[in-house]
Amino acid sequence: MDLELKQHKTRLSKIVILGPAHPLRGGLATYNERLCNAFLSKGHQTSIYTFSLQYPGFLFPGKSQYSDEPAPSNLDIKVVINSVNPLNWLKIGWELKNLKPDIIVVRYWLPFMGPCLGTILRLVKLNKHTKIVCIADNIIPHEKRIGDSFFTNYFIKPIDVFITMSEKVLADLDLFNIPNKTRQYIPHPLYDNFGEIINKKSAKEFLGLDIEINYLLFFGFIRQYKGLDILLHAMAKLNNPKFKLIIAGEFYENAQPYLQLIKDLGIEDKIILRTNFITDSEVKYYFCSADLVVQPYKSATQSGVTPLAYHFEIPMIVTNVGGLTAMVPDGEVGLIAEPNELSIGNKINEYFYRKLEESFKKNLKREKLKYSWDIITKAIIDIAKK
Repeated sequence: MDLELKQHKTRLSKIVILGPAHPLRGGLATYNERLCNAFLSKGHQTSIYTFSLQYPGFLFPGKSQYSDEPAPSNLDIKVVINSVNPLNWLKIGWELKNLKPDIIVVRYWLPFMGPCLGTILRLVKLNKHTKIVCIADNIIPHEKRIGDSFFTNYFIKPIDVFITMSEKVLADLDLFNIPNKTRQYIPHPLYDNFGEIINKKSAKEFLGLDIEINYLLFFGFIRQYKGLDILLHAMAKLNNPKFKLIIAGEFYENAQPYLQLIKDLGIEDKIILRTNFITDSEVKYYFCSADLVVQPYKSATQSGVTPLAYHFEIPMIVTNVGGLTAMVPDGEVGLIAEPNELSIGNKINEYFYRKLEESFKKNLKREKLKYSWDIITKAIIDIAKK
Protein backbone atom coordinates (compact mmCIF):
# COMPACT_ATOMS: atom_id res chain seq x y z
CA MET A 1 0.00 0.00 0.00
CA ASP A 2 2.87 2.38 0.83
CA LEU A 3 4.47 1.64 -2.54
CA GLU A 4 1.17 2.27 -4.31
CA LEU A 5 0.77 5.62 -2.51
CA LYS A 6 4.34 6.60 -3.36
CA GLN A 7 3.80 5.78 -7.04
CA HIS A 8 0.59 7.82 -7.02
CA LYS A 9 2.39 10.85 -5.59
CA THR A 10 5.10 10.69 -8.20
CA ARG A 11 2.48 11.03 -10.91
CA LEU A 12 1.23 14.33 -9.52
CA SER A 13 2.55 17.55 -11.01
CA LYS A 14 3.17 21.14 -10.00
CA ILE A 15 1.25 23.20 -12.57
CA VAL A 16 1.00 26.94 -13.21
CA ILE A 17 -1.67 28.40 -15.49
CA LEU A 18 -0.59 31.67 -17.09
CA GLY A 19 -3.46 33.85 -18.26
CA PRO A 20 -6.60 35.78 -17.29
CA ALA A 21 -8.42 34.90 -14.06
CA HIS A 22 -10.28 36.75 -11.31
CA PRO A 23 -10.49 39.71 -10.79
CA LEU A 24 -10.58 39.80 -14.60
CA ARG A 25 -13.79 38.66 -16.21
CA GLY A 26 -14.80 36.97 -19.46
CA GLY A 27 -14.49 33.61 -21.17
CA LEU A 28 -10.70 33.27 -20.83
CA ALA A 29 -10.84 33.85 -17.09
CA THR A 30 -13.74 31.43 -16.71
CA TYR A 31 -11.90 28.76 -18.70
CA ASN A 32 -8.65 29.12 -16.74
CA GLU A 33 -10.42 28.90 -13.39
CA ARG A 34 -12.35 25.81 -14.49
CA LEU A 35 -9.14 24.23 -15.81
CA CYS A 36 -7.43 24.93 -12.50
CA ASN A 37 -10.26 23.18 -10.66
CA ALA A 38 -9.96 20.22 -13.02
CA PHE A 39 -6.25 19.83 -12.22
CA LEU A 40 -6.88 20.25 -8.49
CA SER A 41 -9.54 17.52 -8.59
CA LYS A 42 -6.84 15.13 -9.83
CA GLY A 43 -4.51 16.08 -6.97
CA HIS A 44 -2.11 18.29 -8.94
CA GLN A 45 -0.68 21.33 -7.16
CA THR A 46 -2.04 24.13 -9.34
CA SER A 47 -2.04 27.92 -9.25
CA ILE A 48 -2.87 30.72 -11.67
CA TYR A 49 -0.66 33.71 -12.47
CA THR A 50 -2.92 36.41 -13.87
CA PHE A 51 -2.70 40.07 -14.80
CA SER A 52 -2.66 43.04 -12.48
CA LEU A 53 -2.84 45.00 -15.74
CA GLN A 54 -4.13 43.10 -18.76
CA TYR A 55 -4.88 45.91 -21.20
CA PRO A 56 -4.24 49.65 -20.92
CA GLY A 57 -7.60 51.35 -20.69
CA PHE A 58 -7.40 52.91 -24.15
CA LEU A 59 -6.99 49.44 -25.73
CA PHE A 60 -9.93 47.82 -23.94
CA PRO A 61 -13.20 47.97 -25.94
CA GLY A 62 -15.65 47.15 -23.15
CA LYS A 63 -16.88 48.99 -20.07
CA SER A 64 -14.76 47.19 -17.51
CA GLN A 65 -12.12 44.47 -17.43
CA TYR A 66 -13.00 43.48 -13.88
CA SER A 67 -15.58 41.21 -12.28
CA ASP A 68 -17.99 42.33 -9.57
CA GLU A 69 -18.29 38.78 -8.29
CA PRO A 70 -16.25 37.33 -5.40
CA ALA A 71 -12.97 35.54 -6.10
CA PRO A 72 -13.11 31.71 -6.17
CA SER A 73 -12.30 30.79 -2.59
CA ASN A 74 -10.55 27.51 -3.44
CA LEU A 75 -8.11 28.78 -6.07
CA ASP A 76 -4.60 30.16 -5.65
CA ILE A 77 -4.68 33.16 -8.00
CA LYS A 78 -1.68 35.47 -8.05
CA VAL A 79 -2.56 38.86 -9.56
CA VAL A 80 0.96 39.90 -10.57
CA ILE A 81 1.57 40.27 -14.34
CA ASN A 82 1.73 43.71 -15.99
CA SER A 83 1.34 43.30 -19.73
CA VAL A 84 3.16 46.54 -20.62
CA ASN A 85 6.01 46.66 -18.08
CA PRO A 86 9.18 44.81 -19.21
CA LEU A 87 10.69 45.00 -15.71
CA ASN A 88 7.65 43.12 -14.42
CA TRP A 89 8.10 40.47 -17.13
CA LEU A 90 11.66 39.86 -15.93
CA LYS A 91 10.55 39.66 -12.30
CA ILE A 92 7.76 37.16 -12.98
CA GLY A 93 9.95 35.16 -15.36
CA TRP A 94 12.68 34.72 -12.74
CA GLU A 95 10.08 33.89 -10.08
CA LEU A 96 8.57 31.13 -12.20
CA LYS A 97 12.00 29.88 -13.27
CA ASN A 98 12.96 29.41 -9.62
CA LEU A 99 9.56 27.93 -8.72
CA LYS A 100 10.28 25.16 -11.27
CA PRO A 101 6.74 24.02 -12.02
CA ASP A 102 6.58 20.77 -13.96
CA ILE A 103 4.15 22.34 -16.44
CA ILE A 104 3.12 25.86 -17.36
CA VAL A 105 -0.15 26.10 -19.29
CA VAL A 106 -0.20 29.44 -21.06
CA ARG A 107 -3.16 30.91 -22.94
CA TYR A 108 -2.56 32.76 -26.21
CA TRP A 109 -5.34 34.74 -27.81
CA LEU A 110 -3.89 38.05 -28.97
CA PRO A 111 -0.51 39.09 -30.44
CA PHE A 112 -0.44 42.07 -28.05
CA MET A 113 0.40 39.55 -25.31
CA GLY A 114 3.34 38.09 -27.26
CA PRO A 115 6.15 40.25 -25.84
CA CYS A 116 5.01 39.89 -22.23
CA LEU A 117 4.32 36.15 -22.23
CA GLY A 118 7.20 35.34 -24.59
CA THR A 119 9.72 37.07 -22.30
CA ILE A 120 8.40 35.39 -19.15
CA LEU A 121 8.52 31.95 -20.78
CA ARG A 122 12.04 32.42 -22.15
CA LEU A 123 13.27 32.99 -18.61
CA VAL A 124 11.33 30.00 -17.29
CA LYS A 125 13.00 27.72 -19.85
CA LEU A 126 16.40 28.49 -18.31
CA ASN A 127 15.55 26.06 -15.49
CA LYS A 128 15.77 23.14 -17.96
CA HIS A 129 12.81 21.50 -16.24
CA THR A 130 9.48 23.17 -16.95
CA LYS A 131 7.44 22.01 -19.96
CA ILE A 132 5.38 24.77 -21.54
CA VAL A 133 1.98 23.93 -23.04
CA CYS A 134 0.15 26.64 -24.97
CA ILE A 135 -3.61 26.53 -25.33
CA ALA A 136 -3.98 28.68 -28.44
CA ASP A 137 -7.40 30.27 -28.82
CA ASN A 138 -6.21 32.19 -31.85
CA ILE A 139 -2.94 32.37 -33.73
CA ILE A 140 -4.28 34.70 -36.41
CA PRO A 141 -6.32 37.43 -34.65
CA HIS A 142 -9.82 38.40 -35.76
CA GLU A 143 -8.83 42.06 -36.06
CA LYS A 144 -5.39 42.33 -37.66
CA ARG A 145 -2.82 44.96 -36.66
CA ILE A 146 0.72 45.89 -37.60
CA GLY A 147 3.21 43.73 -35.71
CA ASP A 148 0.92 40.71 -35.22
CA SER A 149 3.24 38.21 -36.92
CA PHE A 150 6.36 39.56 -35.18
CA PHE A 151 4.77 39.35 -31.72
CA THR A 152 3.38 35.85 -32.35
CA ASN A 153 6.72 34.56 -33.64
CA TYR A 154 8.39 35.95 -30.53
CA PHE A 155 5.85 34.21 -28.30
CA ILE A 156 5.95 30.74 -29.86
CA LYS A 157 9.70 30.09 -29.61
CA PRO A 158 9.76 28.80 -25.97
CA ILE A 159 6.57 26.72 -26.36
CA ASP A 160 6.97 22.92 -26.22
CA VAL A 161 3.40 21.86 -27.02
CA PHE A 162 0.45 23.55 -28.73
CA ILE A 163 -3.14 22.57 -27.99
CA THR A 164 -5.89 24.15 -30.08
CA MET A 165 -9.64 23.97 -29.64
CA SER A 166 -10.38 24.16 -33.35
CA GLU A 167 -8.82 22.55 -36.39
CA LYS A 168 -8.74 26.01 -38.00
CA VAL A 169 -6.23 27.24 -35.40
CA LEU A 170 -4.30 23.98 -35.72
CA ALA A 171 -3.93 24.69 -39.44
CA ASP A 172 -2.99 28.32 -38.76
CA LEU A 173 0.07 27.11 -36.84
CA ASP A 174 1.55 26.02 -40.19
CA LEU A 175 1.96 29.68 -41.06
CA PHE A 176 4.64 30.01 -38.38
CA ASN A 177 8.05 28.44 -37.99
CA ILE A 178 7.41 25.80 -35.34
CA PRO A 179 9.17 22.61 -36.47
CA ASN A 180 9.37 19.64 -34.11
CA LYS A 181 6.76 21.00 -31.72
CA THR A 182 3.88 18.76 -30.68
CA ARG A 183 0.46 19.97 -31.79
CA GLN A 184 -2.92 18.55 -30.88
CA TYR A 185 -6.56 19.50 -31.41
CA ILE A 186 -8.81 18.99 -28.38
CA PRO A 187 -12.38 20.38 -28.52
CA HIS A 188 -13.43 23.03 -26.03
CA PRO A 189 -14.66 21.35 -22.82
CA LEU A 190 -18.11 22.19 -21.48
CA TYR A 191 -18.65 25.25 -19.32
CA ASP A 192 -20.33 23.39 -16.49
CA ASN A 193 -19.61 25.97 -13.80
CA PHE A 194 -22.53 28.33 -14.37
CA GLY A 195 -25.12 26.39 -12.41
CA GLU A 196 -27.57 23.63 -13.19
CA ILE A 197 -30.33 23.59 -15.78
CA ILE A 198 -33.45 25.29 -14.48
CA ASN A 199 -37.08 25.23 -15.59
CA LYS A 200 -37.73 27.44 -18.65
CA LYS A 201 -40.75 29.10 -17.05
CA SER A 202 -38.74 30.00 -13.92
CA ALA A 203 -35.86 31.34 -16.01
CA LYS A 204 -38.20 33.56 -18.06
CA GLU A 205 -39.91 34.86 -14.94
CA PHE A 206 -36.53 35.75 -13.40
CA LEU A 207 -35.63 37.81 -16.48
CA GLY A 208 -39.09 39.33 -16.82
CA LEU A 209 -39.78 37.63 -20.15
CA ASP A 210 -43.09 36.52 -21.65
CA ILE A 211 -43.55 32.78 -21.05
CA GLU A 212 -45.56 32.47 -24.31
CA ILE A 213 -42.76 33.73 -26.59
CA ASN A 214 -40.10 31.62 -28.35
CA TYR A 215 -36.77 33.29 -27.63
CA LEU A 216 -33.66 33.12 -29.77
CA LEU A 217 -30.43 33.94 -27.94
CA PHE A 218 -27.38 35.81 -29.21
CA PHE A 219 -24.91 35.60 -26.34
CA GLY A 220 -21.50 37.10 -25.64
CA PHE A 221 -19.40 40.14 -26.41
CA ILE A 222 -20.66 41.95 -29.51
CA ARG A 223 -17.96 42.35 -32.14
CA GLN A 224 -18.17 42.82 -35.90
CA TYR A 225 -17.03 39.31 -36.85
CA LYS A 226 -19.83 37.72 -34.80
CA GLY A 227 -22.43 38.76 -37.37
CA LEU A 228 -25.15 40.26 -35.19
CA ASP A 229 -26.09 42.54 -38.09
CA ILE A 230 -26.83 39.46 -40.23
CA LEU A 231 -29.07 38.05 -37.51
CA LEU A 232 -30.95 41.35 -37.21
CA HIS A 233 -31.69 41.28 -40.93
CA ALA A 234 -32.88 37.67 -40.55
CA MET A 235 -35.18 38.69 -37.69
CA ALA A 236 -36.76 41.32 -39.96
CA LYS A 237 -37.80 38.55 -42.37
CA LEU A 238 -39.35 36.29 -39.71
CA ASN A 239 -43.09 36.88 -39.71
CA ASN A 240 -43.98 34.83 -36.66
CA PRO A 241 -44.92 37.27 -33.83
CA LYS A 242 -43.91 34.62 -31.27
CA PHE A 243 -40.22 34.85 -32.23
CA LYS A 244 -38.07 37.32 -30.33
CA LEU A 245 -34.32 37.74 -30.09
CA ILE A 246 -32.47 38.28 -26.83
CA ILE A 247 -29.15 40.06 -27.33
CA ALA A 248 -27.26 39.30 -24.12
CA GLY A 249 -23.74 40.68 -23.94
CA GLU A 250 -21.67 43.82 -23.88
CA PHE A 251 -20.82 45.86 -26.96
CA TYR A 252 -17.11 45.65 -27.75
CA GLU A 253 -17.51 48.21 -30.52
CA ASN A 254 -19.76 51.17 -31.23
CA ALA A 255 -23.33 50.20 -30.38
CA GLN A 256 -24.98 52.93 -32.44
CA PRO A 257 -24.91 51.19 -35.86
CA TYR A 258 -26.70 48.17 -34.37
CA LEU A 259 -29.29 50.30 -32.59
CA GLN A 260 -29.90 52.27 -35.78
CA LEU A 261 -30.23 49.06 -37.79
CA ILE A 262 -32.87 47.74 -35.36
CA LYS A 263 -34.77 50.99 -35.81
CA ASP A 264 -34.37 51.08 -39.60
CA LEU A 265 -35.60 47.48 -39.90
CA GLY A 266 -38.60 48.24 -37.69
CA ILE A 267 -37.94 45.31 -35.39
CA GLU A 268 -37.81 47.06 -32.01
CA ASP A 269 -40.67 44.88 -30.77
CA LYS A 270 -38.74 41.70 -31.72
CA ILE A 271 -35.54 42.54 -29.83
CA ILE A 272 -34.72 42.26 -26.12
CA LEU A 273 -31.54 44.23 -25.40
CA ARG A 274 -29.56 43.11 -22.34
CA THR A 275 -26.28 44.66 -23.38
CA ASN A 276 -24.51 44.98 -20.08
CA PHE A 277 -21.97 42.35 -19.09
CA ILE A 278 -23.82 39.17 -18.10
CA THR A 279 -22.53 38.01 -14.73
CA ASP A 280 -21.74 34.36 -14.10
CA SER A 281 -24.72 34.01 -11.79
CA GLU A 282 -27.11 35.25 -14.52
CA VAL A 283 -25.87 33.09 -17.39
CA LYS A 284 -28.13 30.13 -16.62
CA TYR A 285 -31.27 32.26 -16.81
CA TYR A 286 -30.52 33.46 -20.34
CA PHE A 287 -29.72 30.01 -21.70
CA CYS A 288 -32.57 28.28 -19.93
CA SER A 289 -35.01 30.91 -21.25
CA ALA A 290 -33.93 30.28 -24.85
CA ASP A 291 -35.42 27.86 -27.32
CA LEU A 292 -32.48 28.25 -29.66
CA VAL A 293 -28.96 29.72 -29.49
CA VAL A 294 -27.92 31.45 -32.72
CA GLN A 295 -24.28 32.09 -33.63
CA PRO A 296 -24.35 34.01 -36.96
CA TYR A 297 -20.57 34.49 -37.14
CA LYS A 298 -18.88 35.81 -40.28
CA SER A 299 -15.56 34.24 -39.23
CA ALA A 300 -14.54 32.11 -36.29
CA THR A 301 -12.02 29.78 -34.74
CA GLN A 302 -14.04 28.23 -31.94
CA SER A 303 -16.69 29.64 -29.64
CA GLY A 304 -17.19 29.50 -25.89
CA VAL A 305 -20.92 29.87 -26.48
CA THR A 306 -21.21 26.34 -27.89
CA PRO A 307 -19.96 24.65 -24.68
CA LEU A 308 -22.45 26.73 -22.73
CA ALA A 309 -25.30 25.66 -25.01
CA TYR A 310 -24.22 22.03 -24.57
CA HIS A 311 -24.17 22.32 -20.80
CA PHE A 312 -27.66 23.83 -20.67
CA GLU A 313 -28.84 21.50 -23.48
CA ILE A 314 -30.06 24.26 -25.78
CA PRO A 315 -30.06 23.50 -29.55
CA MET A 316 -28.04 25.78 -31.81
CA ILE A 317 -27.87 27.35 -35.22
CA VAL A 318 -24.28 28.09 -36.21
CA THR A 319 -22.80 29.36 -39.45
CA ASN A 320 -20.50 27.30 -41.62
CA VAL A 321 -17.31 29.24 -40.82
CA GLY A 322 -14.04 28.38 -39.10
CA GLY A 323 -14.34 25.72 -36.43
CA LEU A 324 -17.94 26.42 -35.39
CA THR A 325 -19.43 23.34 -37.01
CA ALA A 326 -16.97 20.86 -35.44
CA MET A 327 -18.98 20.61 -32.22
CA VAL A 328 -22.42 20.95 -33.83
CA PRO A 329 -23.39 17.85 -35.86
CA ASP A 330 -25.90 19.13 -38.41
CA GLY A 331 -29.39 17.81 -37.82
CA GLU A 332 -28.46 16.27 -34.46
CA VAL A 333 -27.83 19.02 -31.89
CA GLY A 334 -28.28 21.99 -34.19
CA LEU A 335 -28.53 23.25 -37.74
CA ILE A 336 -25.76 24.64 -39.94
CA ALA A 337 -26.49 27.84 -41.88
CA GLU A 338 -24.50 29.90 -44.31
CA PRO A 339 -23.46 33.33 -42.99
CA ASN A 340 -26.27 35.27 -44.63
CA GLU A 341 -29.70 36.44 -43.50
CA LEU A 342 -31.71 34.17 -45.84
CA SER A 343 -30.00 30.96 -44.75
CA ILE A 344 -30.14 31.83 -41.04
CA GLY A 345 -33.81 32.80 -41.27
CA ASN A 346 -34.65 29.58 -43.12
CA LYS A 347 -32.89 27.47 -40.47
CA ILE A 348 -34.77 29.23 -37.66
CA ASN A 349 -38.07 28.51 -39.41
CA GLU A 350 -37.01 24.92 -40.10
CA TYR A 351 -36.17 24.27 -36.46
CA PHE A 352 -39.61 25.31 -35.24
CA TYR A 353 -41.59 23.97 -38.24
CA ARG A 354 -40.05 20.51 -37.92
CA LYS A 355 -40.42 20.56 -34.10
CA LEU A 356 -36.81 19.50 -33.57
CA GLU A 357 -36.46 20.53 -29.93
CA GLU A 358 -37.16 17.14 -28.34
CA SER A 359 -34.81 15.10 -30.55
CA PHE A 360 -32.03 17.73 -30.42
CA LYS A 361 -32.14 17.93 -26.63
CA LYS A 362 -31.93 14.15 -26.42
CA ASN A 363 -28.87 14.20 -28.66
CA LEU A 364 -27.30 17.03 -26.66
CA LYS A 365 -27.46 14.90 -23.51
CA ARG A 366 -25.52 12.20 -25.34
CA GLU A 367 -23.03 14.36 -27.22
CA LYS A 368 -22.05 16.50 -24.23
CA LEU A 369 -20.36 13.49 -22.62
CA LYS A 370 -17.57 13.84 -25.21
CA TYR A 371 -16.44 17.20 -23.84
CA SER A 372 -15.14 16.41 -20.38
CA TRP A 373 -12.44 18.44 -18.62
CA ASP A 374 -10.73 15.13 -17.84
CA ILE A 375 -9.85 14.81 -21.53
CA ILE A 376 -7.88 18.04 -21.73
CA THR A 377 -6.19 17.70 -18.33
CA LYS A 378 -5.06 14.16 -19.12
CA ALA A 379 -3.81 15.27 -22.55
CA ILE A 380 -1.79 18.13 -21.06
CA ILE A 381 -0.16 15.85 -18.48
CA ASP A 382 0.53 13.05 -20.94
CA ILE A 383 1.92 15.29 -23.68
CA ALA A 384 4.12 17.27 -21.30
CA LYS A 385 5.65 14.07 -19.87
CA LYS A 386 6.61 12.64 -23.25
